[in-house]
Amino acid sequence: MECARNLSVLGMRTPSGVIPEHIKDMNKREIAVALLLVGMGLSGASLGQESDYSPNIDRAFPERLLFGDTHVHTGLSGDAGGAGTRLMPEDAYRFARGETVTSNTGAKVRMSRPYDFFVVSDHSDGMGAIIDVLRGAPNIMADPEARRYHEEFKQGGAVAMQAASRLVRQFAQGRLPEALNYQPGNPAFRKVWERIVKAAEDANDPGRFTTFIAYEWTSLVTGDNLHRNVIFKDGADLALQVEPFTATPPWGSQDPKDLWKWMSDYEAKTGGDVLAIPHNGNLSNGRMFPMCDEFADCKPLDRAYAMSRRKWEPLYEVTQYKGDGETHPLLSPEDEFADFETWDWTNLDASSAKTEDMLPGEYARSGLLRGLELKSEIGLNPFQFGLQAGTDTHTGLATVEEDNFFGKFARYEPRPGRAGDMRGVNPKVGFQGYFVGQYNSGGITGVWATDNTREAIFDAMERRETFATTGPRIALRFFGGWDFEESDAADPDLASVGYRKGVPMGGELGQSDSEAPSFLIAAARDALGANLDRMQVIKGWLDESGQGQERVFDVAWAGDRELDASGSLEAVTSTVDLTVPEWKNTVGAATLEVVWRDPDFDPSEEAFYYVRVLQIPTPRWTAYDAVRLGASVPDSVPLVTQERAYSSPIWYSPSSGADD
Repeated sequence: MECARNLSVLGMRTPSGVIPEHIKDMNKREIAVALLLVGMGLSGASLGQESDYSPNIDRAFPERLLFGDTHVHTGLSGDAGGAGTRLMPEDAYRFARGETVTSNTGAKVRMSRPYDFFVVSDHSDGMGAIIDVLRGAPNIMADPEARRYHEEFKQGGAVAMQAASRLVRQFAQGRLPEALNYQPGNPAFRKVWERIVKAAEDANDPGRFTTFIAYEWTSLVTGDNLHRNVIFKDGADLALQVEPFTATPPWGSQDPKDLWKWMSDYEAKTGGDVLAIPHNGNLSNGRMFPMCDEFADCKPLDRAYAMSRRKWEPLYEVTQYKGDGETHPLLSPEDEFADFETWDWTNLDASSAKTEDMLPGEYARSGLLRGLELKSEIGLNPFQFGLQAGTDTHTGLATVEEDNFFGKFARYEPRPGRAGDMRGVNPKVGFQGYFVGQYNSGGITGVWATDNTREAIFDAMERRETFATTGPRIALRFFGGWDFEESDAADPDLASVGYRKGVPMGGELGQSDSEAPSFLIAAARDALGANLDRMQVIKGWLDESGQGQERVFDVAWAGDRELDASGSLEAVTSTVDLTVPEWKNTVGAATLEVVWRDPDFDPSEEAFYYVRVLQIPTPRWTAYDAVRLGASVPDSVPLVTQERAYSSPIWYSPSSGADD
């Protein structure tokens, strides 16, 4: 019964146990008769009542919690295929459905549970070229530089990995040999796009396993990461009417505004629907959340820019293999959990060294704050995005479990010593590189949808009813409103209360006569994972001077801990044993539910709120490597992690609706 209650609280399908209203109003004798008839399977209508007996007849809110990866590369991506990945989209889908596959290095691998939905997003630039490079096509062998790539990729191992890195650098600097610049109109480009579309169509199984046609637009401005995954709601009949947009002039562009125009033209031409998801702002050198148009001599951003970005990019990928992108300890010095899987390296060693002034344009929390600031200037928030996550695997294997991590590239699939491999050493630019062990195990996206179909999941993405996790399948509900009461957190049908009284994650709250907004929040641990430590609400707002401010509130937690005088909560006890490695659920909580009201609310201030849920500490993938493979792990690489989930925000605006 407790399990059923936990699912019911989160708005998932369970036996209701609800006494119909017409029974509540009866006297004792009538109730006894009514319950006897109900026990015999008779409906309310047979009792002479006009209302339906079933409480689910009019339920229309999203009650399906679905998990998936929206960022997966296979051997069709140049950097992946060049570095040794031989798994193709068809293999990636088989793996995502829960089948056992053979990895790129010959190991058998399977997930503990299949995904509900999945997105292969191979790079559009050079699409098809890597196939010809690997097989030594005549046009490749006729070009000395392209032939060198063929020879190095054939050697595999470290040589192929170095060649793949050089390939990406040359692409970023616009120095790729012409033989590798496959673009729309090239027959090989078209052939690979058709293969990608067919693989997604063949694997799509509505109601059970949903796939999306997609690609990655890979804008690298001298190494500054402005990548977007472009995802279609549509099937092959529409997607094959176009070819993917690229970042290489003159066929494509590095400017996101030109990508948005391509998306607009696609929808106008086909009647279809498409969105883009930016990722790895932490590698953008400050350019992911700009305060001016850096592609137009830093011209001030205007409402047209804000409207386009908000329309085409409703979500942001906040965590993946190359670091967590929620916030940075220098941006959030009062946040004790800010320094989580932090990457302080540039994307490519050809880029300038990271500087502190770049950080506000790189992280999701500071991006949300910049959105409030820009709204105060131009009347519209360009960075009103929800949160989601992916892996960005380049092996075709979307593994996120710490004890089943198959690496970012084929060379970093499980083997002794992989965690200590060094990448990116380049003293010329002061960039000292990083250990492979500093990759994390990636993230997944949770979606609240009405069904497991392209249409339902895509619609949930567009309305931002999504959340990100760093791997565990934590279930998270978050509602904002004005009338939530403390007792609502204990309601067995919490989600129904949430939709009736408020808006879900991704929504907006307008001005009200109430003293402060209230938030209904519930989380349940991964059924196969660790207990929960705490739930926090992160608030961001503009003060009277128009400056962005932030604060982290602990709102619910496990055990009998209490907030101290400063509002801080002591750390949960760690049960991690690194010699096994293992942890125990003897601390923490299986579920956390709360109604929280903002104690510092000012109705005149623009604000956003999102939820962060923390698990108890557990072993990191590097700890499993140390024990299973007998591998040494560098001292600077962590062995313990505290996994988490991030909800999409809810925004409050004194003038909500005026800018839409």
